Amino acid sequence: MKFTKMHGCGNDYIYVNGFAEQIDADKKPKLVRRLSDRHFGIGGDGVIFINPGKNAAFEMEMYNADGTRAQMCGNGIRCVAKYVYDYGLTDQTTIAIESFGKVKYLDLALGEDGKVSTVRVNMGAPVLGAAQIPVVSENEQVVSEEISVNGRAYKMTCVSMGNPHAVVFLEETAEFDMKEFDIREFDIQGVGPYFEKHERFPERTNTEFVRVIDRGCVQMRVWERGTGETLACGTGCCATVVACVLNGLTDTKVTVRVPGGDILCEWDRQENLVYMTGPAATVFDGEIDEKMIMREEM
Repeated sequence: MKFTKMHGCGNDYIYVNGFAEQIDADKKPKLVRRLSDRHFGIGGDGVIFINPGKNAAFEMEMYNADGTRAQMCGNGIRCVAKYVYDYGLTDQTTIAIESFGKVKYLDLALGEDGKVSTVRVNMGAPVLGAAQIPVVSENEQVVSEEISVNGRAYKMTCVSMGNPHAVVFLEETAEFDMKEFDIREFDIQGVGPYFEKHERFPERTNTEFVRVIDRGCVQMRVWERGTGETLACGTGCCATVVACVLNGLTDTKVTVRVPGGDILCEWDRQENLVYMTGPAATVFDGEIDEKMIMREEM
């Protein structure tokens, strides 16, 4: 089976051309777990199959590293756009890609080598209704609402960008002195899993831990459901900016600094649309023996 390793700001996935590679649907979850394994497989935050679309020319069929399906990935969809252009599946620089039945529109910017370097994505309208995200709450929207996680109190703002997000501003957590605090020291491994599987999130959640630098820049680390900490999360960056605006912490156009780089997000309040711009990079192409990777699991 041929594949391509790609990443957007370090959020890395294994990409499989579904136009050429035919894999039974029931085999995909196990295959994804094996391919994503950084010791026995290729290694990545998950696997994305690039298929012919029903409502657009291309479909992004995305799986988390644990083999579960995911609705949307901002970094992933930018890489899909780069793949279909760079590998000659389209010659258009404005394209449509569907994921989980939802269509996103993307504008491709080319580098000096004639290949895609950055992609701007119309991520659509943020979903703020608690029931639609979903998150259990007595309020219609969850904005700076307290939640108890593993015995500690946090405040969260919840947004869906096609997948659920709980945004936590570390400034609102009493234990952190933000003048001295380095977000790199935050114990995301000790906190993230408890957020992900908290009873208030019936479909689990992605969680962003954020430090506001100024009105145009924030730092963010993310715990993604089904994967763990990743170096970037496009939908998480979008959700973070929406949460920043709802809490009056930033302007509507913000650079989000994640461990893997910078992603620019803008919430157009008049159109109620979120736009995300960021890089997409190809690491290498390869070929793997599917029979070897599909050995019995422990």
